[in-house]
This record gives sequence, C-alpha cells and structure tokens, in this order.
Amino acid sequence: MTRRTAWLTLRALVALALLAAPAWVLATAAGAVPHQHWTLGALLAVSALAGLVLLVTTVLAWRRDRRRAADGGAAAAPSADVAPAEAAPAAPDHPRARRALRATGAGVGLALLAVLAAATAWLRPFPATDAALDALRGDDAVEVRESAGWYAFVPRGAEPTTGLVYSPGARVDVRATAAVLRPLAEEGYLVVALKEPLGIALTSPDQSASAMAAFDGVERWAVGGHSLGGVAASSFAAAHDGDVDGLLLHASYPLGDMSDADLLVASVSGSEDGLTTPADVEASRANLPAGTTYTVVDGAVHAFFADYGPQPGDGTPTVPRAEAQAEIVAASLALLDEVAAG
Repeated sequence: MTRRTAWLTLRALVALALLAAPAWVLATAAGAVPHQHWTLGALLAVSALAGLVLLVTTVLAWRRDRRRAADGGAAAAPSADVAPAEAAPAAPDHPRARRALRATGAGVGLALLAVLAAATAWLRPFPATDAALDALRGDDAVEVRESAGWYAFVPRGAEPTTGLVYSPGARVDVRATAAVLRPLAEEGYLVVALKEPLGIALTSPDQSASAMAAFDGVERWAVGGHSLGGVAASSFAAAHDGDVDGLLLHASYPLGDMSDADLLVASVSGSEDGLTTPADVEASRANLPAGTTYTVVDGAVHAFFADYGPQPGDGTPTVPRAEAQAEIVAASLALLDEVAAG
C-alpha cells in the first residue's frame, strides 16, 4: 500500500466514523435527543454532514487517481486530497515550505474531524427509564411544562413562592431527573430541570439565571444539581448568593472554596457511589459553609439520583432504588423547607 493509498484509506475511515457516531446515538437514544438542548441535535447533524462531505471527496479523489493510473499518468497531483508524504515535487511557484504547510494542515484537519466523531459518540445521553418518563405526566397536582431550555414542574393551585433550578449530571437525559424532582413540586415547590448545552452543565454556567427570570413570581430560590450539574450549581450559587438562598448537592461538591457563602446548603450522597465517592464528599467539607447539612443514603449509588439505568464506573447498590430515592427526596425537601422559611 502506497502512502497515498494509506492516506485516502485513513480519510475514508474517519468519514465512516463521523457518520457512524450520530447513527449510533440515534439508534440507542433516539427518544432522548429531541428533548435535550438543541446543541446536541446540531452536533449530530454537523458530524453527519462532515462525514458525508469527507467520504464523497475521498471517493472522488480515489477515482481520479485510478483514472490517472489507467491512463499511464503519475499519482495524483498535489491538492487538498494529497497525503502529506505523497505530494509531487514542488514547482517554482509552490515552494517546499508551502507543500509542507498544506500537508500539515490536512493532517491537523483530519485529526480534528476524528475528535469530532469521538466527541459525538461520547456525548450520547444516558436515556431516561420508564419510571422517569411516567413522572413526566401531568396530573391534578403537578403541571409539567417543556420548553427549549428546561422542563418545569409547576404545582397546581397556589402560586409557588419558592423554587429550585436543577442541573442534571453530565450526559444524563434531563427527563431522567423527573422521578426525584416531581415529588418536590407535589409539595408546593416550583422545580426547573435545565436542558444543558451538549448535556454538560459547565458549558453554560449562568443558565440558571434565565430560568429564574422566567418565573419572576418566585421569591426565594435554591439551585442544585447531580454530579457535574451540582458543580455548576455551586459555582452559580457562590457567584449569585444575593439572588440564591439555597444550594442542593446530589452526589456532588464544589470546585472551589465557598465556605463564606451566605447560603443554606444540603449535601446528599450515596454510600456506595463509585463516581462521587464518600471520600470525595468528605474532602469537600472545608469548601462548604459550616452549617451545611450532610445526608448519606446508605446503599445508594451515583445513578440513583436520577433514572437512567446503570452507569460505567459506578458502585454496586445494596438498597432498592425506590427506597434510596425516598431518602433523597426527603433530604431535598428539608432544604427547600428551610429556604421557604427564610
């Protein structure tokens, strides 16, 4: 195999990866994709389009080389399709440095496209289970509203005066939070679950502000989140403690020191969590206000803070999910009760 052939083969493989990544996401999480932030759908489209363009141009370059070979000509002349080591000798108006620059650019571009394919596959959301989807149905107690930026669980009857803006964990289907968050709305609290750009809360650290502004009838706010979502929520709370009264951490902890923040804080974690381990939570104590309330749910794992099935790297639960989630909800309600009491 010549270097030229190897280069075109590599291009074809990257093109197929760009096409396969969104196809795999849609095949395994198609129901989740339309309900996430629009950036996920855009990423899938960009990956598929890039793969199609790369595959078509590679096939055309391959055919052009074969025609030239059949006509008795030399290998393909230097172009954007040429492998870095296969460029023809430099003409007087194309010095060697320019050829090397074009070859380097082609290699870097192909590497970036490979990264795009890998990122598209990695960002596949963990889809919500049936238990979570059942909790999304509105009834006489709770109205469930979906918008471009979030799901809102709105208590029916009296207008809520205390609310929670919640950021899901990384790559977790926002709908998976419903079974844990809906019971909070059933107790009279407004709860907003954010659709995070690409499923990563830190991509939009101030997203909570837009949700708070949309419900201006709420007088007291808590922010919170699961795992990386809790990290984003803690950063927002620390920066906006004049607007935020409480912080709810589900299997999470802050990145920096917020021990001086004027906030009511509750940390709820699982004893068997393999991702946010008990040691991680213990190490974060110095970064949280002295009055923080800690609840360790015995036997619970990372994936019990939402309903999306097992998660790689997590621990092994020793308690039923429903039992653990009842404790998670109770600890969360306790914080909201404190926030509501002022």
